[in-house]
Amino acid sequence: MSPTAEMLSLKDRHRATWAAGDYDDVVDALGLEPIGRRVVERVGITPHSEVLDVATGTGNAAIPAARTGARVVGLDLVPRLLEAGRRRAQTAGVEIEWMEGDAEDLPFADASFEVVLSTLGVQFAPRHAVAARELARVCRPGGSIGLANWTREGFIGRFFKTLSPYAPPLPDGVSPPPLWGDVEHVQSYFAGTGVRLTFERTTVTFERESPAAFIDYMAAAYGPLVKVRQALEAQDRWPELRRDLVALSASLNAASNGGFAVPSEYLVVIGRKER
Repeated sequence: MSPTAEMLSLKDRHRATWAAGDYDDVVDALGLEPIGRRVVERVGITPHSEVLDVATGTGNAAIPAARTGARVVGLDLVPRLLEAGRRRAQTAGVEIEWMEGDAEDLPFADASFEVVLSTLGVQFAPRHAVAARELARVCRPGGSIGLANWTREGFIGRFFKTLSPYAPPLPDGVSPPPLWGDVEHVQSYFAGTGVRLTFERTTVTFERESPAAFIDYMAAAYGPLVKVRQALEAQDRWPELRRDLVALSASLNAASNGGFAVPSEYLVVIGRKER
């Protein structure tokens, strides 16, 4: 089924959202690289594996996968993120094929890859079950799928819940990203695909000088918040959301030295496709 005009417009907005701010810097500032490494370690990649990293962003999983000697393709909807990924791969000294493309319509034949990955990426595709079927479709029988997604209960899940009343409503048929961090929902997405799943919950800790400093950084660098801030500033409503996000951050702050340290939970999903 071809995407509707509303869905195409939403994807254009997604491109603009993730091109806003500086996600390349966010990866470093929030310490996200270990998440990609964890997924690569859990899924098991050999030097001869053919690997696809979907919604690769700046290559958080693609780069450690390429370090194993595997042949890796990194695909993303956002050209600016792919440019950052190329720079990171060059610095890391690895070869990756970078492609612009849509997680809901992967430009590959069935069973093209031995391993399919996505780290904090595919959960932002609008139609979750469509994206899951695409991940399963391009994975070979006997192959593996490795994902990491923010959970609803964790800090980023609660961050988006706080953000949502201030953002435009989701169109019909579009699911909130944190549902990819819920075991039952993920199982339902892959139902009937022949992929057997295992799950692991873990955390990454965000640090900054204070809760307010963290939110101010995110408002300048993290695309989804940058876009909402810009819209709210035009309505003189940004202070309201900033207050709510600072309060959330302060309520979860685990730092004992007057700074800011909040663990954010994510779900690691490992799938094995039946032969």
